[in-house]
Amino acid sequence: MTGKHRIACQHCGGLVGVPADRLRDGPRCPRCHTPLFEGEPVELTESTFDRHVGDGDLPVVVDFWAPWCAPCRAMAPAYAEAARRIEPAARFGKLNTDEAQSVAGRYGIRSIPTLIVFKGGREVARHSGAMGADALARWVATALG
Repeated sequence: MTGKHRIACQHCGGLVGVPADRLRDGPRCPRCHTPLFEGEPVELTESTFDRHVGDGDLPVVVDFWAPWCAPCRAMAPAYAEAARRIEPAARFGKLNTDEAQSVAGRYGIRSIPTLIVFKGGREVARHSGAMGADALARWVATALG
């Protein structure tokens, strides 16, 4: 793969250009010097969602969840495991729908957990309901083609 990916730093919000062939080399943000990938999903908010999903060009898998949702809590370890397996081919994020209702409304989230894969800022796949790490990894791989 050639070219650069624009990746939003989860700590400072800066957009970082990373050559595609260097994604697995532990790239760091030149602004705040933190790793761009930490093996855990990024906590997204109303103020950071568009930066990660729309401004960066790396595919983003978003888990729309809520803290009171038992299936959401049960799926969290599998989601984190899938993130560890797949990053840096895609960024994984979690959006608390109770705290980011306008973003959830924009995407018509009616049930949780709902997972959406975004590529180039556009939705390319959606799944409602919890999944295990293996099923999630297969679903993301299929969505990314």
